[in-house]
Amino acid sequence: MPEQRADAQRNRAHLLDVARDALAADPDASLNAIAKRAGVGAGTLYRHFPTREDLLLNVYRHEIESLSDAVARSLEQQDPLDAFRDWSRRLAALVRTKHGLGDALSSPSAQAIIDETYGPVTAAIGQLLNAAAARGEARPGLDPSDVLLLLSGLWRVPSGTAGLEQADRLLELVVDSLRE
Repeated sequence: MPEQRADAQRNRAHLLDVARDALAADPDASLNAIAKRAGVGAGTLYRHFPTREDLLLNVYRHEIESLSDAVARSLEQQDPLDAFRDWSRRLAALVRTKHGLGDALSSPSAQAIIDETYGPVTAAIGQLLNAAAARGEARPGLDPSDVLLLLSGLWRVPSGTAGLEQADRLLELVVDSLRE
């Protein structure tokens, strides 16, 4: 029985990964097209995600979980401030995508998922800040929620290359503000 449960979890994660990629390529991708791309029947997709909104919200939650889980690996591979920069860019890209989902993220169930992701995001920022402080690259005692608010400018920039360049400039201002 536990094998089926693990298998079901893998299938769900696969569906979320495929849906993320399909929606990134075409925000209007149908659930049937996503099911086909995942190599499953529409019924399988609907069993896991009964509505389009449910799928979109779970893709967002899955992405936040993946992003939060990536902090430890990033810190093993990079200096803390470089890991902070990369992580912040990924968060900004994810939130820009979330904003593009429009009405799907304006329901009470959407707000519940958005609220649910706040804790993991601030915990990840706290982990990055603590690692930077331990190496003397950032002031100790910074509040992750304050830093998240500073980072919010990264996903408010205009779309396109100019907006991404502006986001990088803003990110460097945030990084400079972390130092002693």
